[in-house]
Amino acid sequence: MASAMLIVVLLAIASPLVLASDPGSLQDFCVADKASPVLVNGFVCKNPMDVNAEDFFFSGLNKPGNTNNRLGSNVTAVDVKKIAGLNTLGISLARIDFAPYGLNPPHTHPRATEVLTVIEGSLLVGFVTSNAQNRLIFKVLNAGDVFVFPEGLIHFQFNRGHKNAVAIAGLSSQNPGVITVANAVFGSNPKIDESILAKAFQVDKKVIDYLQSQFWMDNNN
Repeated sequence: MASAMLIVVLLAIASPLVLASDPGSLQDFCVADKASPVLVNGFVCKNPMDVNAEDFFFSGLNKPGNTNNRLGSNVTAVDVKKIAGLNTLGISLARIDFAPYGLNPPHTHPRATEVLTVIEGSLLVGFVTSNAQNRLIFKVLNAGDVFVFPEGLIHFQFNRGHKNAVAIAGLSSQNPGVITVANAVFGSNPKIDESILAKAFQVDKKVIDYLQSQFWMDNNN
């Protein structure tokens, strides 16, 4: 019985390390020194004696983001670029605002799992599993509901209601990254050859030309 309990305790201790996307810290903190010319995976550490409370602080997440755009959504990311103290801690978050019928379009986070909590309104959310099933797993969330998007999988959030919606997302990386599928495929710079995309999507090249012109302008304005 005691040995079984020990195993459970060890697994409980080890689980955060296993689940963390970023390497674990070997010290109390490693506040990012963004002025350093040294290139590493992440950021080099600021001298601990120069660290202060501002390195661990961000203000303004209570303010709604501007959703006056074609998608009707806005993501306010709070990652290591905003809080230098997140460096090596393997965590970040974001506020997502939705106008009525606003969409956070299909995208992936190449370095993070996402845990989404709806604060206000109602959202249709989902993710697609990898090949060959490509199974859509989706659910309608209301205020207080929580949903998980596994690392690297394409996912989305859609406000299908008549009122604004707000969600907070926690991500398992200081710098989760984001790849918006349509922007990456149709708005790449330089453009992917239209014949490649036409064959991949089984559509006429004129459709690809139109999509590339629209997304390329969005990405390069």
